[in-house]
Amino acid sequence: MAHDRLPLAVFDLDGTLADTAHRQHFLEARPRGWDAFFAAAPDDPPLAEGIALARGSAEECEVVYLTGRPERCRADTVAWLAAQELPQGRLHMRRNDDRRPARRTKLDVLRRITRGRELRMLVDDDELVCDEAERAGFRVVRARWASASAALKDAQERDGRT
Repeated sequence: MAHDRLPLAVFDLDGTLADTAHRQHFLEARPRGWDAFFAAAPDDPPLAEGIALARGSAEECEVVYLTGRPERCRADTVAWLAAQELPQGRLHMRRNDDRRPARRTKLDVLRRITRGRELRMLVDDDELVCDEAERAGFRVVRARWASASAALKDAQERDGRT
């Protein structure tokens, strides 16, 4: 089967594949320490449940990564994905100047990349992203295997940064 005909499995990064607990304190400060938060991302431990699901999905799907991380983090993000031996796949990141809530930015990308393609699943830990994706008719797997962070949820919704 041609690669562009495989169903898509779309994975979020922070809180889904990458454990961000060690860098949450940067978001609890005022003002938030965004540069330090993203600079610490290469040290994220992998989340076993998400990693296993991504690897398993590659057997039948084209794996795609969809993150709210800004484009300036691309090199670190690509290196982290490779270090975890995750399937190769397209990486969609937020424009550096995009401050819209994650539920809006991610749904825009999902709609674009699924034109004419089956979406097998979106795997994300952000409940608002999941709710919006389900309302739009997408199949969602809620990544509930990481510790929830109130600071990260607030940042995703209010600051449009991840």
